[in-house]
Amino acid sequence: MVIAIDGPGGVGKTTVTRRLATLLGIEYLDTGATYRAAAVAALRGGVDPHDEPAVLAAVQSSEIAYEDGVIFLDGEPVVAATRSEGVTKAVTPVSAHPRVRQHIVALQRQWVADRGGQAVVEGRDIGTVVFPDALVKVYLTASPEVRAARRAGDTEASQLSVSEIAADLHRRDHADSTRQASPLRKAEDAVEIDTSVMDVEEVVAAILELVAEGRTGSNAEEIEGTGS
Repeated sequence: MVIAIDGPGGVGKTTVTRRLATLLGIEYLDTGATYRAAAVAALRGGVDPHDEPAVLAAVQSSEIAYEDGVIFLDGEPVVAATRSEGVTKAVTPVSAHPRVRQHIVALQRQWVADRGGQAVVEGRDIGTVVFPDALVKVYLTASPEVRAARRAGDTEASQLSVSEIAADLHRRDHADSTRQASPLRKAEDAVEIDTSVMDVEEVVAAILELVAEGRTGSNAEEIEGTGS
């Protein structure tokens, strides 16, 4: 059972994914962390993030692992490094390279296979590319204002104003949705959930209902909170 959680930054993917995995008693994978680790590998190798062959070589010569919510590069936990300003800037071009994505997607699929095919997986192309046959596919959204406010609480954004964060989110959205390889988009059979006025437990409860029904949302629909 794979549950695919997609959406842009600041919509609550990570928090929802972790809570959902805990309640279901299965593991979760933050695929964004694997791309950030790839960016760390490139930067440590002195590679230009825009140079696809060089980035691919750096990533292929490195070991990226994800265990208990911690990302490792060559056996070293690199959570702090993946959230540095340099990596945050480099991850967009690194993750846009088709051959790099192909390598990382294979890693992500193997990670889930090693866990018996049972996982909650979050990212930007999970329901469309990585696990198109996932039992449940969810696409989380939120208003730009809410997303920026949420990101303001993140460590890597602590020195930025909300308006600067909003501009950065817009830039990343554009880059992710227009890239050639695996662009950010909602899968046709994904259920869209607007988290703007929903708390974590409400979002998780909505997804658990989909899991109980055992469906991917083949009948397109949207779920919105009431704000009550």
